[in-house]
Amino acid sequence: MPWFTSGNKLACSFRIAAIDAGSNGIRMAVAEARSSSEIEIVDSVRESVRLGHRVFTVRRFSRLTIKEAARAFRRFRRLLDGYQVQQYRAVATSAAREAKNRDALLRRIRRDSGIALEVIGSAEESRLVRLAILKAVGEKISPRWIVDLGGGSLEISLLRKRKLEKAMALPLGTVRLMEMLRIGGAFTEEQYERVEHRILSLLQSICPNVPNVAGGIAAGAGGNAEAFARIFPGPALNGIPSVNLRLLRERLWSILSLDIDERMEEFRVRRDRAEVLGVAAIVFSALSRHLKLRTMLVPGVGVKEGILWDLSTAHFAAISPEAYAVRFRPLLREVRRVALRFRCDVTHAEHVRKLAAELFDGFAPVHHLPNHLRLPLEIAAMLHEIGRVIGARSSHKHGEYIMRHTEIAGLTEIDRRMAACLIRYQGDAEPDASHKLYSSLSTRQRHQVCGLAGILRIAIALNGERQQLLKDMHVEMRRRQVRIRVNPADGSPLRVRTLRRAAGLLEQEFGCRVSFGRLRTRQRRNGSVSRSQRAA
Repeated sequence: MPWFTSGNKLACSFRIAAIDAGSNGIRMAVAEARSSSEIEIVDSVRESVRLGHRVFTVRRFSRLTIKEAARAFRRFRRLLDGYQVQQYRAVATSAAREAKNRDALLRRIRRDSGIALEVIGSAEESRLVRLAILKAVGEKISPRWIVDLGGGSLEISLLRKRKLEKAMALPLGTVRLMEMLRIGGAFTEEQYERVEHRILSLLQSICPNVPNVAGGIAAGAGGNAEAFARIFPGPALNGIPSVNLRLLRERLWSILSLDIDERMEEFRVRRDRAEVLGVAAIVFSALSRHLKLRTMLVPGVGVKEGILWDLSTAHFAAISPEAYAVRFRPLLREVRRVALRFRCDVTHAEHVRKLAAELFDGFAPVHHLPNHLRLPLEIAAMLHEIGRVIGARSSHKHGEYIMRHTEIAGLTEIDRRMAACLIRYQGDAEPDASHKLYSSLSTRQRHQVCGLAGILRIAIALNGERQQLLKDMHVEMRRRQVRIRVNPADGSPLRVRTLRRAAGLLEQEFGCRVSFGRLRTRQRRNGSVSRSQRAA
């Protein structure tokens, strides 16, 4: 199912959904999005499928876990159809990242439910939680710390004026610690000391110098944080509940001394929550001491709410060229650093990027793609030669692999996947449903990749022999006829045959005819300022 939509966006409600396949449970939320700033949850369900079971010890999903996950996703499929959801995103986090047989899980879910489950990195997981929490607390509250404790990992973000300063991902999830340290039921003193030592050692190594943020607000996400907000309530802020972390530390053994059944009865929680509650209490206790926290707001949101906000924003809020430049300039600077690290010819790559951006804007009346899709196109243009660091032969495949596995701060998983596909299809290789990454995309996303790849091919061909000899370019539209006029700097002849071959995929995807010629004298004198040039 598509991540983005294109075409007319009417000011009416839009049905969206999000699925978060975490290490201790799988959650789904269905919502009505009425604008980019208004979302109403229609339904929210949770399936008690522990994807993290055995993964953090043997690095594999069991057959039973895969079977239970498939059953849960079949239910989600019925809900998607029943609510007539127009757009959704399904993501898996820590357990799926580490399981060696994760592809078996993804294939089974896709086969049984038709849902494309996407494994996201810790940076994307942390971004979605930050987005959800900042939306939930409102503009008047600026958290300094955001903490997300899941079954597989502990994500910590340090913010200043709602902007990220530092993000940390620690292997301190509750299921991970419980199974790796073989803890179940009531704690002994020795078990408590082992868990606390593991937590404090990692915190000290990752964050040795804790910033002095006295009086700063902390906000937490995850089912354990929500349980503690009820068990050890602190003062509410603007109606948002909180955990009294000092009280939690004082009464820590009131949780640790109980076995699973006693926790279920005492705190009225499900069994899967009662099993991890003791470990979670130790994590929050140690974390609050290390970061010097007294209370923590718990707005009751997480990854799935972050997805909903992303979907709503993408649907309702078209990005102007000026806003695009401001929003994505830091990300493109990071992409240039990646190009340098992999020994790309950055001058050539930058020239191809500019040509691709101008062509994207010039072809807008034909492709009707939303402005934000220019980002994966520009990234692919900058990194289209990244695979050459491994070898010239099959460099397009090497490039796809590098793009998929290179961490680029601020890049969403869907943009990463689309950019990787574009790098693979920059030349003669045609998009094929048998290709694993391409087949993981929705039908709409595949069409978008084909169109963007067509633009990228023309941009690469226009740059000729890496000479950067193109001075000006003008795109003329006449119904379904597109004429690209250029002005080579040295008067060299146009390689029309090469350009026509490069235009084939774009013509096929958008049903247009592309021709090439030289700029007329008046056009050279007047220039041709495109939207991408103005945005730059």
